[in-house]
Amino acid sequence: MQAAEIFSLSFGALSDRKIRTILTVLMVLVGSSLMIGLNGLSAGQTAFVQQQLNNLATNILFVSSGQRTFNVDTVATSIILNNVAVTKIKSLPSVEDVVPEYTGSVTLNSQGRIIRSSVIAMDPQKLTIIVPNVQYVDGSVVKESDSSAMLVGDSIANPPGATSTLITVGQTVKVTYSYLDANGKSQQQSRSFVVSGVLQSTGYAQIDRAVIINEPTGNQIFHKSGKYDVLNVAAQTSDDVDTVQQEIVGLYGSTIGVTTPKAIMATRLNLTNGNSSFILSVGMIALVVGAVGIVTTLYNSVTERIREIGTMKAIGAQGRDILALFLVEAILIGILGATIGLLVGIGAGYALSSISVTLPTGGGGGGAGAFAGAAGGLRAAAGAVTSSPHVSPIFLPLDMIKVWILSVILSIAAGLFPAWKASRLSPMVALRRE
Repeated sequence: MQAAEIFSLSFGALSDRKIRTILTVLMVLVGSSLMIGLNGLSAGQTAFVQQQLNNLATNILFVSSGQRTFNVDTVATSIILNNVAVTKIKSLPSVEDVVPEYTGSVTLNSQGRIIRSSVIAMDPQKLTIIVPNVQYVDGSVVKESDSSAMLVGDSIANPPGATSTLITVGQTVKVTYSYLDANGKSQQQSRSFVVSGVLQSTGYAQIDRAVIINEPTGNQIFHKSGKYDVLNVAAQTSDDVDTVQQEIVGLYGSTIGVTTPKAIMATRLNLTNGNSSFILSVGMIALVVGAVGIVTTLYNSVTERIREIGTMKAIGAQGRDILALFLVEAILIGILGATIGLLVGIGAGYALSSISVTLPTGGGGGGAGAFAGAAGGLRAAAGAVTSSPHVSPIFLPLDMIKVWILSVILSIAAGLFPAWKASRLSPMVALRRE
């Protein structure tokens, strides 16, 4: 039999069983599209985190008060980050500067429009130490010593999905915040701030989704008693980061939490790799289910077409011709399912990435401190809620080709047994079959 004839007979057999063929192709489609879509989202998420870390200065370390419990009979101890700690760390030979910050969560009332926001209390003039590319909209002024001045991140001033700007330079905003009093009870107060500046998008979500006030004001309104949440330590050069980390640990011991962007990225990559492995396993399961469907479809096809196979052999078809006939059917199913699945996976990836998800942002995790908290444990959330950042999927051609080839190979493998079964049929037995 000629190749064209085998292809024509295989295509005709699939066309005669349209519903069964469509369902089998759908099984392959689901597995391949799942792998394509989720791999695209995973790659996009990795690139998004990498971009955020690239926006940070490479010589910055994040220091937080670590905790350690020695045994059940002792109380957990922690390092107190205060001005004494700032002075000690700043005196280390490889340290250029230390930028302490308080963090919290507030509710902003802008002309009756309410939005939750993280708040970072620090020296606003030193923001460039942490985020070197920071820029402001026209008319903005950074006021270091003004207790009523506030800088507003881009995503707060221009919330995603909003049709107009929420907060502008010079506007007065009512801020409501909570704190614990001397008796440990939660209290709530409000005060007004004047927006002295609005940041342009930095590409660093923790800054874009926060408001910045000066350090003494943050200490006052959150009743921090001079205990900082995070110390942003600037090494003299990026090559000194590991040295500074060792110096700080040598000064305070392993109890203190010291995190670098490199360590955060390594942790994030480990999480992403684990997530990718999970995605791959889910997609493989779906593809295996599709392969089982192909086995079932082709095996039933062999059973239904026994007389047809016997007739073909009686008029001269060889076993290899019958084998090729059923293998081509499996290949066609695999190619259709993999190709359509690739297109569906790309579309599904973009559709999922466009969905706005509401996630909690640790109220004590604003600014660069959020990265320190991400590596050292989640800080207590104060209930701030915001829309998650938009992460565009990235579809790598090599990955898509691999998924396509894998889908087709599994389809061929699934068709081997039914094809072999059909090629082994005796023409006399097949023709006697009712």
